[in-house]
Amino acid sequence: MTAPVRRVVVTGVGLVSPLGLSPDDLWSGLAAGRSAVGPISLFPTDGLPLHDGAEARGFTGEIDNFGPLEGETKKAIRKGLKVMCRESQMAVAAAQRALHDCGLLGANRVPERFGCVFGSDYMLTLPEDFTSGVAKCRGADGGFEFDRWATDGMPLLNPLWLLKYLPNMPASHIAIYNDLRGPSNSLTLREASGHMAVGEATMTIQRGAADVMLAGATGTRVHPMKTVHALQSEQVAFGPDDPATWSRPFDRHRRGMVLGEGAAVLVLEELEHARRRGATILGEVLGHASRHAADRLNMGLRRKALALAMARALGMADLPGGRPGHLHAHGLSTVGGDRCEAEALGDVLGAGAVGIPTVAAKANFGNLGAGSGLVECIASLWAMRHGKLFPLINYTTPDPECPIRAAVAGDEAGASFLSASVTPQGQAGAVVIGGWNLGA
Repeated sequence: MTAPVRRVVVTGVGLVSPLGLSPDDLWSGLAAGRSAVGPISLFPTDGLPLHDGAEARGFTGEIDNFGPLEGETKKAIRKGLKVMCRESQMAVAAAQRALHDCGLLGANRVPERFGCVFGSDYMLTLPEDFTSGVAKCRGADGGFEFDRWATDGMPLLNPLWLLKYLPNMPASHIAIYNDLRGPSNSLTLREASGHMAVGEATMTIQRGAADVMLAGATGTRVHPMKTVHALQSEQVAFGPDDPATWSRPFDRHRRGMVLGEGAAVLVLEELEHARRRGATILGEVLGHASRHAADRLNMGLRRKALALAMARALGMADLPGGRPGHLHAHGLSTVGGDRCEAEALGDVLGAGAVGIPTVAAKANFGNLGAGSGLVECIASLWAMRHGKLFPLINYTTPDPECPIRAAVAGDEAGASFLSASVTPQGQAGAVVIGGWNLGA
C-alpha cells in the first residue's frame, strides 16, 4: 500500500531586503512602487563607473537586526558576528526572524527532526582583509614580492579569516545557534540557490527525514570585488539618469541589471505536524524543480533550463488549467536574459502566458544574487495574503520580443504563483506555491 504524500506548507518567513527587514516592510515598498536603489555606501566607488545599488540599508549588523532573541542565543550570535561576513550575517538574521515568526524557538521542537538547507553565492573576501599582509610584502620599488607572502604576509591575516567566507557557514551558524540536528546542506548556485533550497527541503520532509526545514539563501552583488566582477562579466545598468529607473524588466529600453543584496528564509513544515501545534499556515509548496542546460561548449542555455524547470514544477503542482494565479519572473532586466525568460514562459504556457499577470520585484531592488529568489517568493506570498499584486514598475514600453502581461496595481494575485530563477551558466530553479485556507 502506497504511503500518503506528506504535504509541505510554509509556516514562517524572515528576510533582509533593500526595502526593509520584515515582510510588511517589503510589501509596503512594493505596493507603493518604491525603488530601493540609491548611492552605494558600503565601499568607495571612486574609479568605478557605477555608484548606485540596492543596499539593505536597514541592516547594520547590530544584534537588534536579528529579531527577538532569547538570552543565550543573543549572546552566542553577538559573539559570532566577528567570524561572519555580511552575507552570513544577513542569513542568520533572516533565519532568526523566520524562527520567531513560526513559533519554533526554544523547547517547542524536536532538534533531530529539524534541518536546514541554505543557498549562497560564491563568497569573496574584502580587500581590507589582506591590506596589511600585502603592504608587508612590498619591496623598495613598491612591487609585491611573492616569495615573502608565506613568511611576512600570511601571519598578518586574521587566523579566523577563512571562516568568514566559507559558503557552508550560513547553514552551520544557523544550525548551531538553534540546535538543529536534522538534515543540513549548503548550495552555491548563484541566483538559483533559493528555489533549489526549497526543492531539497521539501523532498527531505516528504521522504520522512524531517518534519521541519529552514530553506533559505543569502547573496550580494554590492561588494567591492563582486561589483567589479559583475561589471566585467554581465550587463549592468548605470548612467547619468535616475538610478530608480535603471531596473526595468522586460521593457524595450532595458539596459542591464541593478546590483543589490539580501537574504530570505522560508520555514517549511509537514502539514500534520503544523496542524498539531496550531501553526499559522501561509502557503503550500505545490511544485518544485531544478534543471540545467548548456551547449557543447558549456555555455548556459537559459531558455531551455527555465522551460524545463517551470514545466516540471507546474506539472507537479497540477493547477486548475495548468495556470498559476500570477508569475513572479526572474526579471533580471538584461536584454538577453529577459528575452530568454519570456521565450521560456511561452514554451511552457503557450499563448496563455501573456494573459497571466507578471511581477518582478527586481524592478524595485535589483539582483540580490542568491538572496533574490526567496525574497521574491515572500513578496508573492504577501501579495496572495492581500489579494492583490504590486505593480511592475519602470515597465513603460512593451518589447515585442518579451510578450508578457505586466502587473498593475490592483491586479488579483490569484491562489498560486510560479517563481523561477536562472544563472548565466544555465542552472534553473522553479517553485509553485499555493495560498492557504484552513479548510484545505
